[in-house]
Amino acid sequence: MDPNELAADAPPLASRPRAVVMRDANKADLLQRFAELQPLIESYLEVVATVSDLDGPMPGTSAELAVVLGGDGSMLRAARLMGDNQLPVLGVNLGRLGFLADVRPEYLDSALRSVVAGRYRQVRHLMFQWHVRHDGLGWDESDIRLQGVGLNEAAILSAAPFKMLDIQMYVDGELVTTYGCDGLLVSTPVGSTAHNLSAGGPILRKDLQAFVVSPISAHTLSNRPVVDSAERIYELAVPHSQGTATLVVDGSVIDTLQPTDRVRINRAPAEFKLIEVEGRGYYRTLREKLGWGGRLPNTGST
Repeated sequence: MDPNELAADAPPLASRPRAVVMRDANKADLLQRFAELQPLIESYLEVVATVSDLDGPMPGTSAELAVVLGGDGSMLRAARLMGDNQLPVLGVNLGRLGFLADVRPEYLDSALRSVVAGRYRQVRHLMFQWHVRHDGLGWDESDIRLQGVGLNEAAILSAAPFKMLDIQMYVDGELVTTYGCDGLLVSTPVGSTAHNLSAGGPILRKDLQAFVVSPISAHTLSNRPVVDSAERIYELAVPHSQGTATLVVDGSVIDTLQPTDRVRINRAPAEFKLIEVEGRGYYRTLREKLGWGGRLPNTGST
């Protein structure tokens, strides 16, 4: 199918689909925008729940989709909040870039009309699950002290006093290398245009089933980003951290890692389901969102 065309097999919805509206009530500067958009949303959708704390529990609902008001950060938190029970998400961009939250408020009316009419496609994105356990133990539930899901990336970053970290990486149990660096990222294709890109990593097409591992400020010139299958299991350890390494998932600080901790990252059973209501080529999106330019036009002057 042409990637610019809408899917013909969009999942059918009721004439007034049941929806949960998700927004961050802590963003005081956006409260007025939320209030302005709520009546429009309710004119098309049956709002069965409203979530204003994106770090709190997900309410049990009969919703068929979620409408997230905010920026890409709100979309990432909504994905984490939904966990293994991912609803299709329509993202309304009240932020800046809007890779995921792509619908501008002025186009929300037509977007909702398209969704109700079934003129949309549901694009599934790879998510990952992460676990933290003490080294020397297994991966049974009783051995795991922290766990969750993510959409962009899991990162081990240097904390105060911000010394270089020696981060061991294992793939399917095999030691790959020990990175001497300021941090290490394991990113999905969606996350490849986020922190990974700023660290010099490659952009992965969003439908690739792969992870990219990128060191931050590597202290060895031969250390380069690595792209590998999403079917692999990635494990990270910082045995000499002395409490100076921090696990960060999708921009949220999870915990300070101890020398005996090990972080495991692998494909999540769930996928992030993004609702797209207009045909946009993949490279057009990159060009517009990243501000890619071309050659300057020839004006004929010298």
